[in-house]
Amino acid sequence: MPPELTLRDYAPESNLVTDEHQVCQARFRAIDAHNHLGRWFCKPGTWTVPDVPALLEELDRANLEAVVNLDGMWGGELEANLARYDHAYPGRFLTFAQSDWGLLRYADFGERLARQLEESAALGARGLKIWKLLGLQYRDLSGTLLPIDDQRLDPLWETAGRLRLPVLIHIGDPVAFFRPLDHRNERWEQLHMHPEWHFPSPPYPSFDHLIASFEALIARHPSTTFIAAHVGCYAENLRWVGRMCETYPNFTVDIAARLAELGRQPYTAKWFFERYADRILFGLDLFPPTADQYAPYFRFLETADEYFNYAPQSPGVEGRWQIYGINLGEAALRKIYHDNASRLIADRLPPVALPGS
Repeated sequence: MPPELTLRDYAPESNLVTDEHQVCQARFRAIDAHNHLGRWFCKPGTWTVPDVPALLEELDRANLEAVVNLDGMWGGELEANLARYDHAYPGRFLTFAQSDWGLLRYADFGERLARQLEESAALGARGLKIWKLLGLQYRDLSGTLLPIDDQRLDPLWETAGRLRLPVLIHIGDPVAFFRPLDHRNERWEQLHMHPEWHFPSPPYPSFDHLIASFEALIARHPSTTFIAAHVGCYAENLRWVGRMCETYPNFTVDIAARLAELGRQPYTAKWFFERYADRILFGLDLFPPTADQYAPYFRFLETADEYFNYAPQSPGVEGRWQIYGINLGEAALRKIYHDNASRLIADRLPPVALPGS
């Protein structure tokens, strides 16, 4: 009998003979609309990106025009991010603010958060980033969990709309993170590596509850542009995301950190990307970003390759599966790589022309 093999050590190599295209650069100059370059979760005195010129070399190698930095925070920290990135390298970085949820200790927290966003906009923030802790952990003065669609937050969303600042918002997490952690959970290995990412109900709200509250928020604020992170926060159900796009003109999505979901449903993904090409933003959510990390996204979007790794390493940490390309046309690629982010983030970046146009 051969020795027993653990799942962790099992890494089969495919014997399929198929076309392979290594796509090292985006076909059009691209904007990464979802990344983290700040220092708020780093060791004191350090930044996620220690060498900005070296990062720019990586971006140029991948044909990236600009990166959205979601780590701007507020006040002095926002000023530090703007100085390090946006002001030092105009046109290459677009920094978003965050909200100080410590303000929930006040009864009028919605108004205070709105005023803080106004101050951030005056400093130069290009948008607002909202973390998944809204709906999962943030609590008001009484200790009650704050729902995603809590009306006391309306001043914040209304202010973002009035200032034309897009709100990049992350609600929930992969569906598997809310499912029982048993032999049927498709993220079993990842959740055992990161048990803090498991959100069983109770004590946490269910995924279905979170996503319903999210839709209620989008519906109540039609004048505010919401960029729903990670394929609308529900990459496992593109029909639901498509319905949201059909129903709410203020609803857009990025594709960051969901290649493993998108690439294993190529027929549905191709339908979704072609039908809603003007509502999808390119993004990575790996930091600091490198050209090698962008390459699987380019291959997924630009080729019809079959059964390839969704990450530079294999097997990927998000699941033991491979993905398939969806071979988008040039018009869709131009929108997804560049023009949608250009339009939504304050119309400050020029569109990219198709070859020969």
